[in-house]
Amino acid sequence: MAEESFDLIVVGAGINGAGIARDAAMRGLSVLLLDKSDIAAGTTSWSSRLIHGGLRYLEYAEVPLVRESLRERECLLQTAPHLVKPLPLTIPIYEWHKRGPWMIRAGMIAYDVLSFDKSLPRHRMMNPVQAVAHEAGLNPDGLTGAARYYDAQVEFPERVAVECAVSAEAHGAVVRAGAEVVDVMIEAGVVRGVIWGDQLNGETHCSRGAVTVNVAGPWVDRVLAGLDLEDMPKLIGGTKGSHIVVEAFPGAPVDALYIEAKQDGRPYFIIPWNRKYLIGTTDSRYRGDLNRIVPTEDEIRYLLDEANIAIPRAGLDRDDVLYAYAGLRPLPYQPEGKESGITRRHIVRDHAPRLEGLLSIIGGKLTTYRSLAEQAVDAVFEKLGRKAPLSTTRKGRFPGATGSIDRVRADLASTGWLDPNSADGLVRVYGARALDIVALAEGGSDRLRATVDAESGMIGAAAIFSLNEEFARTIADVVMRRTMTGYSRDVGVQAASAIAELGVSEGIWSDEAAADQLAEYHDYITRFLPKASPIQEPAS
Repeated sequence: MAEESFDLIVVGAGINGAGIARDAAMRGLSVLLLDKSDIAAGTTSWSSRLIHGGLRYLEYAEVPLVRESLRERECLLQTAPHLVKPLPLTIPIYEWHKRGPWMIRAGMIAYDVLSFDKSLPRHRMMNPVQAVAHEAGLNPDGLTGAARYYDAQVEFPERVAVECAVSAEAHGAVVRAGAEVVDVMIEAGVVRGVIWGDQLNGETHCSRGAVTVNVAGPWVDRVLAGLDLEDMPKLIGGTKGSHIVVEAFPGAPVDALYIEAKQDGRPYFIIPWNRKYLIGTTDSRYRGDLNRIVPTEDEIRYLLDEANIAIPRAGLDRDDVLYAYAGLRPLPYQPEGKESGITRRHIVRDHAPRLEGLLSIIGGKLTTYRSLAEQAVDAVFEKLGRKAPLSTTRKGRFPGATGSIDRVRADLASTGWLDPNSADGLVRVYGARALDIVALAEGGSDRLRATVDAESGMIGAAAIFSLNEEFARTIADVVMRRTMTGYSRDVGVQAASAIAELGVSEGIWSDEAAADQLAEYHDYITRFLPKASPIQEPAS
């Protein structure tokens, strides 16, 4: 690696960085993708897990962003159907809401017009009687009507980023997780590459690149701080968003609910997710530790109270919270004003003429990561002085989206040893790549067929596949961002223990290494404030 040079070095393997690496590799560039922790270990993992057009952005007249989001939503429904699926949403409208029925209806019409090329159904309006008939748990007091429309859900956005990285490698990219950039090489005012450290073995590498893209999300400014340049403006002014996860509860909705909070008028969601319910999000400025963002008890209480107002029979209390999570939106720096008013548009910042060969990505949404990547790679080609081939990611299907999912399900059912819950879990997480995992299980020891997590049905072979084929290095990588067992009710405690034992028996880790990683995982999940955890940490 020390002697290798690349057309493009991408710093940060969240959804945007992984998407840029994939687009660039598919267009023939030599690419190095680096992340100090793991693929999708930051903001990508902490969203509301929606692929949406940004209905509320219409309120801020960001029509081009809404159109872009709706177009990208349709693209993901077609190219990653195993991960991105249609989601019906209901917007209940109450007397105390500042957005009344006519405003909501106007927004719905505009949403339909802007998504003229969609495959999803159009909206419909409901009167109070129809709304309660559709969602029986809704609070009827002050209800003036409701709207029902469609967006999309990605249960596991981590998997979208991982498959982007897998696709990038298949097209020649070099992917390195656990690779922290410690310095940027500058020669005569031109960025020539980066120096990075391997977090596992402590080795330091020097990689040269014609163009470097800083897409470190909330850490963008920290990467730039290492350049030691005077008067470098602050680019990122992230806002914190927290979510809670609960079991199904009395009156739980069939659709996702998109509701205006009674306390402060901020929209939030109650979403059926991963056989549970996801409630969020909050939106507040954050100046704390970027590496450990934890929901506060006030934020948790706010979400519980709002859910109980919307659905009085819910009766949700703190003990009903299985776990919570929080993340930081890497939005453009804006020291004053309402958090909700900060633009969600992305910016590709060229640091020339001050520094040649360096781009930084500011902002960006999960939904629009592909178009951001296309725009960024176009800019890279311009920096290289080469004509940019057309991007093929708009129609290029993901690795897990090859073939028919129905055929995959049939093949899994025909194994004779894989139970239905395990088969369903494999398809939900891996799509067509589930067949590769089953082949690995059938060609290895009996331990690979054993279930490592009862709730999801995930089998041991999936963990080994993650380590061999998907850049995972640690138990946390496997549990939280590959097998997705970390989002079980016990936040992956059972799965982590089983995977540690499997790793030892398969000769991947020593007893001591596995024990150390398991302890690190138990410490990691304290940030979720889980009910089921070997270690507890009170929220601040």
